Amino acid sequence: MTRNSRFSVDGDTVVITGASQGIGKVTAEALAADGANVVVSSRSQERVEDVTAAINDSDAPGEAIAVECDVRDRDAVEALMDATVEAFGRIDTLVNNAGASFMADFDDISENGWKTIVDINLHGTYHCAQAAGERMQAQEGGGQIVNFASVAGTKGSPRMSHYGAAKAAVVNFTTTLAYEYAPHDIRVNCIAPGFVATPGVESQMGVSAEDIDRAAVERRIGHSEEIADLVQFLASDASSYLVGETIEAKGVPPIDESPEV
Repeated sequence: MTRNSRFSVDGDTVVITGASQGIGKVTAEALAADGANVVVSSRSQERVEDVTAAINDSDAPGEAIAVECDVRDRDAVEALMDATVEAFGRIDTLVNNAGASFMADFDDISENGWKTIVDINLHGTYHCAQAAGERMQAQEGGGQIVNFASVAGTKGSPRMSHYGAAKAAVVNFTTTLAYEYAPHDIRVNCIAPGFVATPGVESQMGVSAEDIDRAAVERRIGHSEEIADLVQFLASDASSYLVGETIEAKGVPPIDESPEV
């Protein structure tokens, strides 16, 4: 195996949740372009079918299938994993990308709003990791699980207490599960992005990918493609010595300008 081939996911089967747009969609496109078979999933069958159609109509060597799945629904998650194994025979990598958030002061977050965000971001990660992990343990060669957290979960973020709490739990969950799954040849790692120019960020903050200057290293917001590169790294043999880690991808962090006390 050459050094560059260690970054390859050619021939692997990758399940990506929350893949109808943004990071999930771009990741599916990138991995399929490298030869992976990708299972594109979200709550909207129509939207994931659009993603898979574009991949299958391109010259990407990997095949894509669309599976509707709400990660909060265990039966739907089990059906997603079953469909993957039926189509491709195994699950090499699970990308737990599905997530949701809204911005609000803590005092204005209702119990239902809090539970909804925690359910999607944390409980959904649990469902998918456990269902995929069961199938990875039953197959030769184990697999990889790539969870998605956020710098809101590692550093905290104003007006995102519900989201930050759920993502902080995902970071801890990653570390713990990595210990438990290592004997089964399953590597578990996590990516914690900062601001990325996704449709979700654009709708909440009005910043689009076209507004970003990529000429300088001093970057405050990233592109989905830059996160997809990290996913491919963690799904490949190139990251074989990374287990239980959370990689922050946040560009140049702001300098703390708070006055000394």
